[in-house]
Amino acid sequence: MKKKIAITLGDPSSIGPEIVLKSFLNNKFDPDKFILIGNKASVLASGISFPKEIEFVEIMPEVHNFETGKITKVSGEVSFRSLELACDMANKSEISAIVTAPVSKESINLAGHHFSGQTEILEHFLSRNGEKAEMLFVSKDFRVLLLTRHVPVSKVPSLITFDFVVSKINELSSQLKKHFRINNPNIALCALNPHAGEGGLIGDEEINVLIPAVEKLQTDGINISGPYPADMLFSKAAKAFKEGTQPYDCYVSCFHDQGLCAVKTIDVGNTVNTTIGLSVIRTSPAHGTAFDIAGKGIADCSSMTAAIKLAIELAC
Repeated sequence: MKKKIAITLGDPSSIGPEIVLKSFLNNKFDPDKFILIGNKASVLASGISFPKEIEFVEIMPEVHNFETGKITKVSGEVSFRSLELACDMANKSEISAIVTAPVSKESINLAGHHFSGQTEILEHFLSRNGEKAEMLFVSKDFRVLLLTRHVPVSKVPSLITFDFVVSKINELSSQLKKHFRINNPNIALCALNPHAGEGGLIGDEEINVLIPAVEKLQTDGINISGPYPADMLFSKAAKAFKEGTQPYDCYVSCFHDQGLCAVKTIDVGNTVNTTIGLSVIRTSPAHGTAFDIAGKGIADCSSMTAAIKLAIELAC
């Protein structure tokens, strides 16, 4: 029997339970293929019919009420324990993939679990032999990898080293071949500085780090070019997205907002945050908890639905 896909309901005070249930309500997903992990009180509070044929594992059943749209310790605890259980199931080879609804980093930290995001929690529980989780955003054939994730912008230059870039992009190429079945991935690297540093006039990271890293990767057989000015690279990506074909299989951004401003401008509604590099694939919507609309029944489930569909595809 094929292993199921685990779906965590995210922060119970957020739109997480709503968008998961809406995804099942609006699509013909086979309920036998999934396990839902979360708190039933948050499911009932959504007001959406729960598909009873889906296996459900309840977290903290003693909790019956949540403060909708609020950052709370109890919501953070439910969120964390849901992820912890999904990872435990993955480590036991009981599931084929994990789909996660949004969580609040503040709530999780308030509950005493000091992580900067779900990706870091997954890496903590799933990493084997030093594996590193990588954050890849996917919308059709538009893919963006973040070299650095949840770190202050001021720390990014010190993290972008020659060995770091070479290692990350080698792993990216391997993962694109393995999971996306791209035989020779064509990768474009964003520059760190405006105008790719203008020959050292606006920063020297391109000259000292990025260009040598690209040359080394090319020598090793990786199909990569750059570093290119990020504004021009992503403007071309946006035009190509409208036309239905991308010139590159993946774009690599140096820091969080450099990549995500492009991702969320081009196609936030259907983009999937995909964790690669670990023993199991994880997918998630490319948006957050949306506390401001939690409990109102108006959340758009498009990105969550896309995350479930991509998990099904990659888990095959």
